[in-house]
Amino acid sequence: MKRRVAILISGRGSNMAALIQAASAENFPAEIAVVISNRADAPGLQKARAAGVPTVVVESKPFGRDRAAFEATLQGELDRHGIELVCLGGFMRLFTADFVKRWYGRMLNIHPSLLPSFPGLDPHGQALRAGVKISGATVHFVIPETDAGPILMQGAVAISDHDTVDTLSERILEVEHRIYPDALRLLASGKVRLDGDVCRTADGAASGNFLISPFVG
Repeated sequence: MKRRVAILISGRGSNMAALIQAASAENFPAEIAVVISNRADAPGLQKARAAGVPTVVVESKPFGRDRAAFEATLQGELDRHGIELVCLGGFMRLFTADFVKRWYGRMLNIHPSLLPSFPGLDPHGQALRAGVKISGATVHFVIPETDAGPILMQGAVAISDHDTVDTLSERILEVEHRIYPDALRLLASGKVRLDGDVCRTADGAASGNFLISPFVG
């Protein structure tokens, strides 16, 4: 039985599209049951509809600072669609601790850095200013703290001296599109176990490849 997944978006839905494409495979252990946006003008909504995925808009702006009221409405939609797992895909809305705890272990987020390094805004700029030689993306379980929580999967790219925020962002986005579907596959298959603040995966192994930057031949 495939696990029913909701993807929450606020914008273009780039990772959403990667998840929908992966879930279209017959052997994928989850189905994208609904895409929910807190913005009616989110471009990702049209992408979801074009892929045949139901969409719902729960505008957050009318709720103002009343996050609990917004979340109650959102939870109603999740319940109505029988959602078991939630993936955040550029969802620009902070949750209350109560909502996060309700979904703990069942809600994933992706962040374009190798957490715990460079959380928050402008992670690519942070990485370039710090002069790190490797950055990447992280899929993690959502906890009340922003860009924190047990790490399920990471992917890395090398940084060159010629990189800009735009070029680095473009390469890391490719990594995001690869690891987010794989992370959801692990979770939906029941191969993930939370051990305190650490995520353990059954049948998981490192790729066996080194990523060294700068590389000296």
